[in-house]
Amino acid sequence: MTLEEKIGQLTLYTSGWDVTGPTLNENYKNELKAGKVGALFNAHTVKYNRDLQETAVKKTRLGIPLIFGYDVIHGHRTIFPIPLAESCSWDLDMIRESARLSAKEAAASGLNWTFNPMVDIARDPRWGRISEGSGEDTYLGSLIAKAKVKGYQGDDLSDPLTVAACVKHFAAYGAPQAGRDYSTVDMSERVL
Repeated sequence: MTLEEKIGQLTLYTSGWDVTGPTLNENYKNELKAGKVGALFNAHTVKYNRDLQETAVKKTRLGIPLIFGYDVIHGHRTIFPIPLAESCSWDLDMIRESARLSAKEAAASGLNWTFNPMVDIARDPRWGRISEGSGEDTYLGSLIAKAKVKGYQGDDLSDPLTVAACVKHFAAYGAPQAGRDYSTVDMSERVL
């Protein structure tokens, strides 16, 4: 692999959206054909993903398949309660099962990677992403993260009905100033 191809495998592009479904910028398509794209975010229709995968595998020098990622946060086609609501149940089996069913649906759509579970600890109720996580309890959050990862990935990621789970975000991301997403976090090491 050339250095450009190696860097390309670390590149995650997001697809656009049109009334007919997801779209990909022409410049991105050219970079894909040059082997400079490793993954796509928000590409979640079977036909679209198959077309792009065929390009990656058959029309690039190395033929490396793409990874397709999507925020499968509370279901994919079937909608489950938001993670914050699920956490109120303390029902880890149900939480694992909802992640398993979500993984099956996502995998059937051509996805193989989800950006979930969110393990940020909610510190400010103004933060608009609290609903993606399990609240302010670190112990419960850790149990739910384990259940969700197990649900998404199962026992064998080579199973075609599983998806890779990407635990997010960075430490302290859930404590932004004034509850503004992508804002500064001012937290001492002791509090962290």
